[in-house]
Amino acid sequence: MIVAMKPTDAPLFDTAHLARYTAGDPALRDELLTLMCDQARRCLAIMDRPSDPASWRAACHTLKGAARGVGAFALANVCDEAEIQPQAAWAGARLAVAQAFRETELAFADAD
Repeated sequence: MIVAMKPTDAPLFDTAHLARYTAGDPALRDELLTLMCDQARRCLAIMDRPSDPASWRAACHTLKGAARGVGAFALANVCDEAEIQPQAAWAGARLAVAQAFRETELAFADAD
């Protein structure tokens, strides 16, 4: 159980944020979303078996930044909370991040 993690009211995917960032270019949007999803998978793999607290925090922090960059604010907020969890809560936090990522991917797919 992740006692310290708080629910988020942030949008899964703020398309207007990304449109401003990409000047509305759909090819650039798609490339950035693909890069963010690739980064998420790498971070989640690290979170599966972190070698130490620093690698856990780095994976959470990296994914948080990637998510914020494309407007996936709910995922970023979950990563922000996961980043500060004690080691005993990492398994549950990783599940929360993975779930938020799955929901975010679905929101990305609906963006077209």
